[in-house]
Amino acid sequence: ESDTASEISFQFHRHKKTPSTGSHSSDMASVSSVSGSVLSVYSGDFGSVDAQGTVEFALDYDEKNREFQVHVSQCKDLAVVDEKKGRSDPYVKTYLLPDKARMGKRKTSVKKRTVNPIYNEVLRYKIEKMVLLIQKLNLSVWHNDPLGRNSFLGEIEIDLASWDWSNRKLNWYPLKARSLSAVNGVDHRGVMSLSIKYVPPGSLGKWPKNPPSGEVHIWVKDVKDLLQLRPSGVDSFVKCYVLPDTSKKSYQKTRVIKRDTNPVFNHTIVYDGFHTEDLKDACVELTVWDHEKLTNHFLGGIRLGLGTGLSYGISVDWMDSTQEEVAFWQEMMLAANEWIEGLLPLRSL
Repeated sequence: ESDTASEISFQFHRHKKTPSTGSHSSDMASVSSVSGSVLSVYSGDFGSVDAQGTVEFALDYDEKNREFQVHVSQCKDLAVVDEKKGRSDPYVKTYLLPDKARMGKRKTSVKKRTVNPIYNEVLRYKIEKMVLLIQKLNLSVWHNDPLGRNSFLGEIEIDLASWDWSNRKLNWYPLKARSLSAVNGVDHRGVMSLSIKYVPPGSLGKWPKNPPSGEVHIWVKDVKDLLQLRPSGVDSFVKCYVLPDTSKKSYQKTRVIKRDTNPVFNHTIVYDGFHTEDLKDACVELTVWDHEKLTNHFLGGIRLGLGTGLSYGISVDWMDSTQEEVAFWQEMMLAANEWIEGLLPLRSL
């Protein structure tokens, strides 16, 4: 048995609720409000133009304000996207990897009709230095197409752990084709052990009909090999939403386990109000966070669903379950009233 449990009533209102396109859980939206879609590092047109040219920028860390600064100066000899018009409308975008979801993206203004844009802009991240040193900076250049998919023009990736922080000068760097880390999004964030169960309406017998509506049970057991953001370890907890509902009614969380990169939560959450047909359109989002007084840091998460990209016929970016997550959810759907055990890797959402 789990040592803590939550039970909440949950209704989808299938014919009334219209999830907004690209909606996130409320927590994901708040921590990445500067970013739009956290998946945009993977989106866009990567194949139409060969990367070429150079970018000039400088890096600095402001110790007093605890701020990482990327001074983007200019680019030279970028690829031409619209060959008929001889035109590119470039801008520069940055991510801190692997933690895209927490830090979000930053980007410069768009410079129109030029392959030699001048920006002289500073992109800023509020982040502790020791957290920054376990990140990589991904800086990429894009052609802005307001009517279609933006075109990738090249990128550079820098391991900030080995960066010479005494070097604050502007330097030129060649733009390269898309990197393996950006393509694969591979970054080890830990593994969550959990069990899930679906109880269909009326399947437990007894009178009156028990349960009156279906229930999804989620048993969060433990997480292993979390990212260690501080020498003392990590103070972690798990949040849970059932999307498309991002209200407080859907939100649940475990207690905080302190100074442990292998926390044992042993926490069960029960959502009722589930009809069997809702299972193909719903998604259980479990995210792990490092707890601090001023802000919580995203460590990784999983999304359990069918990964179709659609919810009640509407395109949404959170219906993006991996093959492992989809298989886990499907097994639950096929085995009513049975606990399905899983061991799933955490990922950037």
